[in-house]
Amino acid sequence: MNSDLVSIITPAWKAASFITDTIHSVQAQTWQKWEMWIVDDCSPDDTAATVERAAAGDPRVRLIRQPRNGGPAAARNAALDAANGRWIAFLDSDDLWLPDKLQVQLDFQRTAGCKLSFTEFRRITGDGTSVGRLIEVPDQLDYSALLCNTAIATSTVIVDRAASGPFRMKRTYYDDFACWLELLKPGGLAMGLHRDLMRYRVVSESVSRNKRNSAKMVWKTYREVEKLGPIHSAWCFANYSARAWLKYRTF
Repeated sequence: MNSDLVSIITPAWKAASFITDTIHSVQAQTWQKWEMWIVDDCSPDDTAATVERAAAGDPRVRLIRQPRNGGPAAARNAALDAANGRWIAFLDSDDLWLPDKLQVQLDFQRTAGCKLSFTEFRRITGDGTSVGRLIEVPDQLDYSALLCNTAIATSTVIVDRAASGPFRMKRTYYDDFACWLELLKPGGLAMGLHRDLMRYRVVSESVSRNKRNSAKMVWKTYREVEKLGPIHSAWCFANYSARAWLKYRTF
């Protein structure tokens, strides 16, 4: 692993409308030691061609074409297999980073010495014209606290592989949530950085926008992935749901 290199993991499906802006937000970073692995998951639009045009002349932006559609977990794992950096940063194909995101968060994480860090952010509308309120984060989360919390937004996460060791995404609906839980389950903390460093784009077609299905899949994560009993699952789900409502009650 290159100790200064950040490997950015970006799964992409039907992302042609937004991926250029996402790439440009990475290229604008003050921390320039990065590689960006964009994994096209057999998009029916021209996502792959759009990536190639946006990345022209910048060899740090690299396209992986999946042989078949396998979903976000398989796409993220393909990028993890190719990643060369000590630091793994996640950025979804429709989200954006503010220019000092990597620099500020790496400084914070090196000082904190944690496996995983995450930051505050704001939502934006699909067309990017409206910016929402600040979504704050807790100082820290352990495994038990994360079970009851929605605080970690995927596009804010950096994982230190020197601290975490090798890891993979699980083939489950909330592969990101399941991954953070797996990283914290043996011990250690996810540390929250109180800086607004990401823009989460609210896209109506996003799989996470179906709230009823999302709730079912959170419950499935508790019962089938984490193997929690029904009472423990119900307690975690009640707290998770309450925090989700508070988090998203207003734009």
